[in-house]
Amino acid sequence: MNLPNDYVAVHETPSVQNYQALRLGSGLSGKTDEAAERGLPNTLFAVQIFHGTQPVGMGRVIGDGGCFFQVVDIAVLKQHQGRGLGKLIMSEIRKYIESQVPLSGYVSLMADGRAQELYAQFGFVNTAPRSVGMAYRRPKLDEANAGA
Repeated sequence: MNLPNDYVAVHETPSVQNYQALRLGSGLSGKTDEAAERGLPNTLFAVQIFHGTQPVGMGRVIGDGGCFFQVVDIAVLKQHQGRGLGKLIMSEIRKYIESQVPLSGYVSLMADGRAQELYAQFGFVNTAPRSVGMAYRRPKLDEANAGA
């Protein structure tokens, strides 16, 4: 896939600072320093998109490296959206999946809103009703301390 002018794709895990800036600047939820510092070193594959020296997009694959893989953190800064960068990120991730994931490996992702339209272009299909994504939400710190 051709890059729009002045953009470069780099296969490198973002720094904690860049990770947090890309998540927030793209509209994703923030993560604490502790969470990012623990999680980022466990990345199986990452791609960042740079405009000059500024990171403007990213995507990662996490998992156990054999049986299960999850695509996460697909993010493009709002001012750079609409230029095909999300497709570029997914194209790089799909190359990784095709070359590195065993045939029996299960690759999944959670699609928010209309993002499922992007992911469908790369072979991802809705698994409902056979399976439904679920998340465990821990009580907020202030709620947990209220009973103490």
